[in-house]
Amino acid sequence: MSHWQFWIDRGGTFTDVVARKPDGTIVTHKLLSENPERYRDAALAGIRALLGVAPGAPIPGERIEAVKMGTTVATNALLERKGERTVLFITRGFRDALRIAYQNRPRLFDRHIVLPEMLYAKVVEVEERVGARGEVVLPLDAERAKRDLQAAYAEGFRSVAIVLMHGYRYTEHERRVAELAEVTGFPQISVSHRVSPLMKLVGRGDTTVVDAYLSPILGRYVRQVASELEGVRLFFMQSNGGLADARRFQGKDAILSGPAGGIVGAARTAKAAGFARIIGFDMGGTSTDVSHYAGTFEREFETKVAGVRMRAPMMSIHTVAAGGGSVLHYDGSRYRVGPDSAGANPGPACYRRGGPLTVTDANVMLGKIQPAFFPRADRCDWRRPQRRGGGGGLRADRGRQHGERDQAHLGAARPRRDALYAQLLRRRRRPARVPRRRCAGHDACLHPSACGRALRLRHGARRPDGDARARGGGEARPVGAPRARGR
Repeated sequence: MSHWQFWIDRGGTFTDVVARKPDGTIVTHKLLSENPERYRDAALAGIRALLGVAPGAPIPGERIEAVKMGTTVATNALLERKGERTVLFITRGFRDALRIAYQNRPRLFDRHIVLPEMLYAKVVEVEERVGARGEVVLPLDAERAKRDLQAAYAEGFRSVAIVLMHGYRYTEHERRVAELAEVTGFPQISVSHRVSPLMKLVGRGDTTVVDAYLSPILGRYVRQVASELEGVRLFFMQSNGGLADARRFQGKDAILSGPAGGIVGAARTAKAAGFARIIGFDMGGTSTDVSHYAGTFEREFETKVAGVRMRAPMMSIHTVAAGGGSVLHYDGSRYRVGPDSAGANPGPACYRRGGPLTVTDANVMLGKIQPAFFPRADRCDWRRPQRRGGGGGLRADRGRQHGERDQAHLGAARPRRDALYAQLLRRRRRPARVPRRRCAGHDACLHPSACGRALRLRHGARRPDGDARARGGGEARPVGAPRARGR
């Protein structure tokens, strides 16, 4: 081997870089995902640091064999609803079809139903209709569609999703509207018969809207990375656990790009330790991802992430918007966590960059995180004693005065525990019989343990050869249950 290889996990708060040198040595580097005072992109900065290249200098692509990356750019944009403003063009009479969807009622007895926010900001009805057998019920009014596209473009929309009845099979009308959108100047055009060429309007439409909503943000990031890696093979992890060339990486396939890498890594690590069945708990700065592995990777074709339905092959991962950087709120009547996140810039208040209070800050003030044991990350030094005044730091005496409030905020992050339980229920597993493996992530030693205790999980499970290696040892058993004699 005469070239470098890089494997990168670009999260919402931290970016981790693992590299293999030409001599086979493994080296690592960790840095904030956003630090505009020092670098433009964390992944590229990590590559430069390991190669010994000066900041801002061109990266020598001839020294690199390949770069493989998992990113939560699309995941976090979806969770925080920070995607591209999208306009939906749909057959006349079906403007509310995606809102109504299948009329599922997963929480039948809730007195106050909160519908998820739709990803599209505007709906335009297209004068057209094709029957199920391909007969033209209503011809396409191309002139009106062109005027509507121009009006949407004038309103500031740059992303359009085109979903027409039976367009998966009879594509002529969708192709014509897409051509008009291209002439109008839309840089992102997602057409249902290309994105999800399958029957059923709702599933096809939801997937097309997700693609239009996320692809522009993802495309900008991919182009930014690729522009500085000339001649380097660049791959991205997809939601299904496979790798895709950067030029073929789409928004609909990037929802679980980062979490998919987590379960793949957790499964390999567990296998090396002798475990065949695990629950993966991957808590990052913005989201928490829970997965299940029992010898094979479990995948789904139709799934829901952050209240958004989509139809694309992906790992079976339960994601909630509750991470270490999730912002703490008090609305006058109850404590709430997230879904917004402090991210890497400015980050939690304890990073001393003027950030908001987050789950991490609550753990610091409760003494569950000891800053002295954490390294300094770039310009964030949270090891220094906190000031007693304001100015972006945490009050030194706040832990004693408001410990109950901090504990309440941690309790408000119950979706993590619920996600873990939901994954167990979906797999029909008894909680006490499935060992838990932490993938990685923010507060990795705190919240998996708390969630596991709430669900009566143990850390370890007995290997087939009888060697109990995990902390706690022995078979997985309910907390408090006596050990069998003779062990």
